[in-house]
Amino acid sequence: MLPRVGKRFLVQMQHILKPLFQGRNQLLTNTLSGGILMGLGDILQQSWKNFQNPDRVRDWRMTGRMFTVGCSFGPLLTYWYIWLDGVFVGKALKTVGKKVLVDQVVASPFMGLWYFVGMGLLEGHTLSEGWKEFTNKFWDLYKADCCVWPPAQMINFYFLPPKFRVVYINVITVGWDTYLSFLKHRDG
Repeated sequence: MLPRVGKRFLVQMQHILKPLFQGRNQLLTNTLSGGILMGLGDILQQSWKNFQNPDRVRDWRMTGRMFTVGCSFGPLLTYWYIWLDGVFVGKALKTVGKKVLVDQVVASPFMGLWYFVGMGLLEGHTLSEGWKEFTNKFWDLYKADCCVWPPAQMINFYFLPPKFRVVYINVITVGWDTYLSFLKHRDG
């Protein structure tokens, strides 16, 4: 059991956070959490590179680009999950399995494409250059994706209410975005 102070704190936090997951605020919460956490993933990746090479300088513009692309994922994921929940209704394991499969086969490649093309455009590259980078790195991306996202999405679709799905994914993506930043900016 939580001490009385702990219970009071949790109740107060519930009242403070509740508006963030309702109506228009839900979309804003999903959008900003995507940007902030993708930027954090880039900061972690750059910190690791700086640790390995102390002469390296942090690129805040790269973090800004990651933040911008991360913000664009919020609305995409919000409406994707609304559509997915409308097509596959319920929480039966068979239904959740279908959601995970469709998410993995349809959304994962699209989100990867969105990331590489979006980052490329923000870096001043053309659409065709973004497409080429995506196709060159797709299999590395998708193999890692298949290890991370199906288990994460099983938890997401089975245990979480729809209003928390995007924020949950955004939290998981701190690690994933660290990998994306590495994959995007690796040499060779």
